[in-house]
Amino acid sequence: QVQLQESGGGLVQAGGSLRLSCAASGRTFSTYAMAWFRQAPGKEREFVAHISGSGGSTYYADSVKGRFTISRDNAKNTVYLQMNSLKPEDTAVYYCAAWVTRTHYDYWGQGTQVTVSS
Repeated sequence: QVQLQESGGGLVQAGGSLRLSCAASGRTFSTYAMAWFRQAPGKEREFVAHISGSGGSTYYADSVKGRFTISRDNAKNTVYLQMNSLKPEDTAVYYCAAWVTRTHYDYWGQGTQVTVSS
């Protein structure tokens, strides 16, 4: 069992930055990959970024590549999403997810709201 808790969301102007955090508990954090997803109003949840257990491999959606950076601190059981050059279309609820069984994202946080004003 893994528990996930996001924080760091808020309201920011276009062009600004935010850093999201996701604290994990329940299993050895470094043994599983983590990811960020987001869901905008009226839209399906979409993949944002993924990071391996060691932090050595990362993957990004094309829409955020070059602007967002996913990282993790295994000593703190925390994964981060640094978001720069934010755009109004980045407005969404952001969720972190854990890839524990390596077949699908098994555990999800409650989400944190990010709103980017134009």
